[in-house]
Amino acid sequence: MATVLICRRFPRLSRVTAFSTTAKCKAESGSNKSKQKKEENPETANTGTESAATIQLLNPLDYRVSYNPSAYAKSRAASQQHAARSSGQALGDTFTSPGTSQVQHTVSTASSQALPPIRNALPKPKSKPLLEQTISAQLSAAQTKEEAEKDKKEMHDSKEDPRVFQKGRPEYRSLSYDRYEPIETLPVEEGDLILHGVAICKGSQSPGTITDYFRKLSRLPVEKHAALVSEIRFNILCRRAVKSIRLFSTSDLIDILKACVRLAVPSTHPLLNACENEFCRRVWDMNLDQLLLVADYWRCLERGVPSYLSILFSYANMHWKDLTLPQFVQLVYIIGEGRRSPADLTQKMESMILKYLDSFTLEEMGAICLGLFKSLSGISDHVMRKIADRVSLQMEDMSTYALVNVLKMLRYTRMDHLPVMKELGKVIPTRIPTVNIQGIMHITLTCSSLHYFDEGIMAAVAMSLPSKVTYCRSKDAAKFLWSFGCLNYEPPNEEEFYSSLIEQMHRKLHEFRKFPEHLLTGLLGLAFVRRFPEELIDYALRHEFVQKTRSSKYELKKDLFTLGKSVEIECLSYQGNLLPPQFYAEVTEMILNFAEQEIYVRPEIVEATSLLESMLGGPEYVKSHMILPHTRSSDLEVHLAMDGRPIPFNLKDRIADKKLKDVGVSLTDDLMTQLIKGRSNNQSPMELENEAGTLGQERGEEVQTPHAGDHAVLSDGALIADARLQVEAKLGRCLEAPPSLTLSGQPQVVKLAIQVSNRNHYCYCSKRLLGLHCLKRRQLRQLGYVVVELPFWEWFPLLKCTRLEKLSYLHYKVFDPALLSRAG
Repeated sequence: MATVLICRRFPRLSRVTAFSTTAKCKAESGSNKSKQKKEENPETANTGTESAATIQLLNPLDYRVSYNPSAYAKSRAASQQHAARSSGQALGDTFTSPGTSQVQHTVSTASSQALPPIRNALPKPKSKPLLEQTISAQLSAAQTKEEAEKDKKEMHDSKEDPRVFQKGRPEYRSLSYDRYEPIETLPVEEGDLILHGVAICKGSQSPGTITDYFRKLSRLPVEKHAALVSEIRFNILCRRAVKSIRLFSTSDLIDILKACVRLAVPSTHPLLNACENEFCRRVWDMNLDQLLLVADYWRCLERGVPSYLSILFSYANMHWKDLTLPQFVQLVYIIGEGRRSPADLTQKMESMILKYLDSFTLEEMGAICLGLFKSLSGISDHVMRKIADRVSLQMEDMSTYALVNVLKMLRYTRMDHLPVMKELGKVIPTRIPTVNIQGIMHITLTCSSLHYFDEGIMAAVAMSLPSKVTYCRSKDAAKFLWSFGCLNYEPPNEEEFYSSLIEQMHRKLHEFRKFPEHLLTGLLGLAFVRRFPEELIDYALRHEFVQKTRSSKYELKKDLFTLGKSVEIECLSYQGNLLPPQFYAEVTEMILNFAEQEIYVRPEIVEATSLLESMLGGPEYVKSHMILPHTRSSDLEVHLAMDGRPIPFNLKDRIADKKLKDVGVSLTDDLMTQLIKGRSNNQSPMELENEAGTLGQERGEEVQTPHAGDHAVLSDGALIADARLQVEAKLGRCLEAPPSLTLSGQPQVVKLAIQVSNRNHYCYCSKRLLGLHCLKRRQLRQLGYVVVELPFWEWFPLLKCTRLEKLSYLHYKVFDPALLSRAG
């Protein structure tokens, strides 16, 4: 029996459901191919959420089929098992269209018992189009409704969404424009009569009449507004209003501005110019409600009015003690939408936040955080922590939009508020599927910016994103890649997750010409998890794109440097564009200059370098530098022979060190006694440490003052080891490794790259290494280095301990037998 496959593509179906038939479909193949091609076009369909469904109608003999779009969300394995049922079973699932009652469609064929086995098993030609039309009609209707609902959820209205808080109190009606205010629609005929009266009137009209005309015309049906604004007679009315602008009462002028909002008058209209100038002139004669209402109208008109806002902020600064709670929240909203922060209001805003903190609704809390975030207003840790304290207790009752706004401010202030993040891990994963893509991006970016890893949040994001990926802007896709790479997390669906985002990056390639920083952000996030999409990398490293990065408001040289060098080290098959040597030299010099001033001088690095020099025999045995400057963190490089003996290699530092006076440990009788018998009978541990500290200071070393209890934990053996180290360094001999480190074989150099880590190298409150540092260590190993870490949770506490304990710890780290065995 020859089986013919009927292939159709069902938009938005994430899984495959299979059926079988022996019917021929040549007549339909042309139309099916054209449909499939059209739906695969990223400009006309969301390809990131589509998957092909192969229909195989296995039992054409006496079967019933019912279709359910929700069934296509089942796993592929379940679908294949379903398709393999025996021929005596009915094949199908219940069809429940979203938002509709259950609908079932059944198709029957003749019984197999009355037909020959092959020839008559073919269904009648007329039944096939009916079947396909039925399927197509139902799927199309359900998909159209589903598409509309999904589009509505994913659309972020940057103009209206931030205004949700205004619905929470009736007081906002006098402070803001309400687009849902019920109004009586003006008949079109009345509008024509008004315009006719404007046209035939030769003399001037009173301000009251003009205001009344604006009020009435703004009540015309919405579909007539665009035509009205371009109407010559309407513009005659506007010119008359401009001429009489100073004759209007303040309330009339506000009503005219409100009419302009309703009619969506262009922000550059001459009437609005006149209104702005007049309102600026009248500010000091208006009350705060009027000032905030006018500012809100300007926002609705999307017109920038910096002069008006400056005067408004000055007025608020003088009357800030009189601000009611709604006035204050509306003021912060206006500040945020104006994208500017009045410096003299910052401290007063903080006091108002604390004053009303327990009285704000949760939506108002979100609005305040969004206003502060948009205006880049600085806020003290104390106030931000108070906000976070309240949010952590009421997060379940908070809308996701308001919560995301709080997270934005946490990210901006770098606030490590653990109760909020823990509560977020409980509340947000179940909400993720219903959150729009920009909201999900901000949640994910907050986690990565604060270096906070919660697998529940990240896995929920990863599972939801592929079906939403076509709604991603270039910025969103880049931030997702960066966040997952930064936290060094590859989700269970990593291939689907990363392939969908990389495809979206390709689709948004045209946007990267305007926002080059987003492409570099995404590619670095991919590099952290060892993914290198060569076509995108080739585009990012070409000369034209590099030139575009120079005009960005961000400094992108270091990002290009990290990407370019990582490709050279890890992507050996890459044949595309590379950055020129002079670019590398320029950025390397810039990074090393910064390291000299900010990194090499950190106490934990200085102390480790000094002690290693003492332990190994001098500065020629240790080099504090950046082995990989493009990873932007320092290393302490040490070379060992395969028998464990240190090898001098840092000749430059050795020559510089010869200029210093050779001061070491004096071989006193007490010291020799310690070497032979143990601790001196007449010298306490504290005295011995003080002596070592004095000698260290003579060499220019920074020696930590020990705490009183430091020596209580030291044994005689530790003191003997320290004395032995100092004596051998004084005698000019290299410190011998323990016998267990001596290996047979040919001489070979083992290069150690010692990492003095700090908390910023790891996720918050964990030992999970961040993506950039995973990349660095991976590349060091690829270049032949053995990575040795002095983890901050071990090394930082030791900085407060004695020199003996620190030397003992470093000796253990450097001469660990496992290092040489791995290198061998």
